Amino acid sequence: MKENSLISESIKTVVWSAIERFSVQVIQFVLTIILARLVAPSEYGLIAMLTIFIAVAQSFVDSGFSSALVQKKNRTETDFSTVFYFNIAISLISYIILYLSAPYIALYYREPLLELLCKWLGLSLIIQGFSVVQVAKLTISLDFKTQARASLTAVIISGLLGVYLAYSGYGVWALVAQSLLNNILNTSILCLLTKWIPKFIFSVSSLKSLFSFGSKLLLSGLLHTIYINLYSLVIGRKYSATDVGFFNQANLSARFPSVSLMAIISRAIYPIQCKIQDENELLLSSFKQYLRMSCYIIFPVMISMSVLAKPLILVILTDKWLPITDLFMFLCIGYMWIPLMVLNNQILHVKGRTDYFLKAEIIKKIVGLFILVVTMPFGLTVLCIGLLVYNFFDMIIIIYFSKKVINTGYFEQFKSIFSIFSLSIAMGVTIHLSLLLISNIYLQLFLGILIGLVFYLSFSYWFKIKEFNFLLLNFKKIIQ
Repeated sequence: MKENSLISESIKTVVWSAIERFSVQVIQFVLTIILARLVAPSEYGLIAMLTIFIAVAQSFVDSGFSSALVQKKNRTETDFSTVFYFNIAISLISYIILYLSAPYIALYYREPLLELLCKWLGLSLIIQGFSVVQVAKLTISLDFKTQARASLTAVIISGLLGVYLAYSGYGVWALVAQSLLNNILNTSILCLLTKWIPKFIFSVSSLKSLFSFGSKLLLSGLLHTIYINLYSLVIGRKYSATDVGFFNQANLSARFPSVSLMAIISRAIYPIQCKIQDENELLLSSFKQYLRMSCYIIFPVMISMSVLAKPLILVILTDKWLPITDLFMFLCIGYMWIPLMVLNNQILHVKGRTDYFLKAEIIKKIVGLFILVVTMPFGLTVLCIGLLVYNFFDMIIIIYFSKKVINTGYFEQFKSIFSIFSLSIAMGVTIHLSLLLISNIYLQLFLGILIGLVFYLSFSYWFKIKEFNFLLLNFKKIIQ
């Protein structure tokens, strides 16, 4: 009964998390498509060149404290206020360092405009520093509805401004304005809706307690952030801004479905898993259910996108982005394994074993750096194949460490998702064969999606895949 109650609670939180993420991400995706049509790949490339520096600074702003607040059972107002003031201080320091580094960043890439772009984009660090605690409080209370209101309002208004500026010929500055306004609005609305005001309290002991958990997440997050953005850093130095734009667009587009869906699922179930962190059997059972459900949703999406890569790009992004087809195809296959990585990572957070998480990240990034060095001389396509290979190593390494705390290893996890994987592959083959009979790209895209959807759902019903029945049952409950 407790397990059923837990899953029921998960469904409710996932629904609101999905509404918030999907509404924001879908609108953001549509706006990105419009901007991609109005802004040149080289201008996208300029923003992508700065991504690693902004992302590293953002990692310091949070410092792992948001997850630490959620994970801690007996959190107090002192904890919240301490984290708030610490985050503000770190955000200011991070921006000053980024501001002073801007000329050297521009010199490294040999792009003078990057100095000014860096100084403006860096302001987002200070803005986001004011909302870290608000997001943590809403996550703890499973209040994704409030987050949805803030995110949706911010992305619509900022997106419309970005499109207007891009249409008016402002180029890369349209992207800068959109990003800054989005952060300003989101932070302002969160502060207004949460109605939380920090007390004039700063506790060193509270900071130390939270930092013992958060510091390992910070180091792990830094390693991951640096690695995933290292490609733009290397490509920007070795190739052109246009190449950076191509890679960045392919990478963002391929990551979008799996990362967004897992963000919905993981942040909804994380507070719930933290509540049962000491009930090992219940935690293990729920972990397996979440793993199968995540793979059931994400595997077919990513395989379909890989098979339909060319018509997707031509229809959505236009032929000026056609060179990213092969990059996109390989990256979709690599990112389809995100559910296993994310849920195994998260279980280490839930159990408080951020030391294992840090060790895993160090090993993974050493492997990833080796793959990057080996593939770098051979062009963008080989670099993306290298990323695909890295994702397999990522999955293997993190499962090794998660097995130490949840007692389910490679065989058990792969066995539990094998039927879903097989069904998804069969669906992909069916879509590919159907494309051979159609020449029109619009029909290829429409019929490819329709055939894949019908095939996947029909055979899910035929083979009695329990995730299909579970989703169907809960869908009926929601609409009634």
